[in-house]
Amino acid sequence: MPLTSKIHLLEEKSLKAELGGGQERIDKQHKMGRLTARERIKLLLDPGSFVEIDKFVTHRSYDFGMEKTKFLGDGVVTGYGKIENRLMYVFAQDFTVFGGSLSRANADKIIKIMDLAMKMGAPVIGLNDSGGARIQEGVESLAGYADIFYRNVRSSGVIPQISAILGACAGGAVYSPAITDFILMVKETSYMFVTGPDVIKTVTNEEVTKEDLGGAMAHNKKSGVAHFIADNDEQAMMMVRELMSFLPSNNMEDPPQKICTDDHKRQISKLDNVIPVDPNKPYNMFDIILPVIDHEHFLEVQPHYAQNIIVGFARIGGKPVGIVANQPQVLAGVLDIDSSTKAARFVRFCDAFNIPLITFEDVPGFLPGTTQEFGGIIKHGAKLLYAFAEATVPKITIITRKAYGGAYDVMSSKHIGADMNYAYPTAEIAVMGPEGAVNIIYKNDLDAEARKKAVDEYRENFASPYKAAQLGYIDEIIYPHDTRLKILEALEMTANKSASNPPKKHGNIPL
Repeated sequence: MPLTSKIHLLEEKSLKAELGGGQERIDKQHKMGRLTARERIKLLLDPGSFVEIDKFVTHRSYDFGMEKTKFLGDGVVTGYGKIENRLMYVFAQDFTVFGGSLSRANADKIIKIMDLAMKMGAPVIGLNDSGGARIQEGVESLAGYADIFYRNVRSSGVIPQISAILGACAGGAVYSPAITDFILMVKETSYMFVTGPDVIKTVTNEEVTKEDLGGAMAHNKKSGVAHFIADNDEQAMMMVRELMSFLPSNNMEDPPQKICTDDHKRQISKLDNVIPVDPNKPYNMFDIILPVIDHEHFLEVQPHYAQNIIVGFARIGGKPVGIVANQPQVLAGVLDIDSSTKAARFVRFCDAFNIPLITFEDVPGFLPGTTQEFGGIIKHGAKLLYAFAEATVPKITIITRKAYGGAYDVMSSKHIGADMNYAYPTAEIAVMGPEGAVNIIYKNDLDAEARKKAVDEYRENFASPYKAAQLGYIDEIIYPHDTRLKILEALEMTANKSASNPPKKHGNIPL
């Protein structure tokens, strides 16, 4: 065969591979409001940076007449490219080929990418759009899933792993994303469920729609399985790019710094008036967080789930930080099962990837009630305690108002390893609120006037930051307007922090 013919053959096969399941199926994908695998990759990565691997792989199945139907690439596009000039590995399932179902052959493609990512110390981004295991292949497909799960676990805490759910992911297709660090879903076009509505109706007689069972809002608001929600595929890819801008390539690197054009030393006078005089009056913790960070740019994680706690990424002085904050505007900022689990997972991620933790604390305690106790608030609250105590990254805590009881300890207190603990003059650090404390200490032995005096004395002696400062549990009582400056000073001071936990295989976090 002449050289020109060989080159022509390569071009022909390459174009055929890029068509996936064919133009008709591509058009159908577009009609459903979804992009194709290749269109998603093009949006995700820097222009012209994608290098495809295993473009011509096909399945190896001969059962059920499968040998008669083969597509180049076999339903997944794999390769590497760059986001903001940093190396990323990507796989994108192609729904136009066998519904994006996982075969042994395309599982091997994903495995190759994951192995390369570990060797090179670069993140893996999975663009998931799959109907699950390829039924015609039986156990070979299941084995492919298990091989991927194994690598997800081995990669956890070593390289960032991001999953974008961009179609209906069912059965085994949901467990790989579940192990990864962050899951992003798209409104009205993406779904996650172990068993679909039809199976549920058959087994339990329950009737539920795909959207209510496993839609983007169901998992972002109710289950807490997902972390971000996008309006469409285009926005989803932009959100992944933004997320990656805060994360290091691997656990041996620091997160990427940017040149800071926001004044390091600016005072924020409006912070002096955020905390209400009435200790029972709510306020919005974002009114403190946003002015403190660079350009008020905050990427909130799980904004719809357990809204009594805020977690997310920001920059202070150009350096990425993870922020954990009680939200007094929702349930008074109390810790409960969902908020404890949400924050614990975030803290552990930041610690694994060298991202300093800034904690803004206004917590009246743990949520009481039988629902919480029977649901295991003791165990789930302990997750957050464990996560903060285990974390060795720089930890800076600002108590803005209430820090009551065990919740004071849990929220990155000095006693569990925080490096710098600040308090506003409005801080109240005590076992409980003054009224409750007086009721327990004096029972019903005081008249109204004596009770009022006892409450005032308790508030003066305990519900303030000064007792804790006298004991060295608070490093400094600061003016609220100096919050940004104090955090920057602490970040500079802890920049070369060196701390490690005792040698062990791993701890036994209360799951």
